[in-house]
Amino acid sequence: QVQLVESGGGLVQAGGSLRLSCAASGRTASNYVMGWFRQAPGKERQFVAAITLSGGYISYGDSVKGRFTISRDNAKNTVYLQMNSLKPEDTAVYFCAATENLSGRYSPGKYDYWGQGTQVTVSS
Repeated sequence: QVQLVESGGGLVQAGGSLRLSCAASGRTASNYVMGWFRQAPGKERQFVAAITLSGGYISYGDSVKGRFTISRDNAKNTVYLQMNSLKPEDTAVYFCAATENLSGRYSPGKYDYWGQGTQVTVSS
């Protein structure tokens, strides 16, 4: 079992920045893929970014490339999502997730563990 707890969400003006954190506990391993997804009201859960705990693979969704950065601190079992140049369309609940399925890292259905989510609201 893996437990994930997100933090760092909040309200920010367009153009601002936020950093989300995802603290992992339980059975984690270097082959795990940690992903960030987001879900806005009435929309499907959308892939944002993913990173392997070994750091060998990093992926981003098209809508956040160049603005968001995913990173990890293995000593703290924590994954971060630095979000810059935020836009109102980035408003959503952001979820952290974990999987051992590297090839499935873009699909929420391939993840086995999820955090409770943290709200990010970007005002115009």
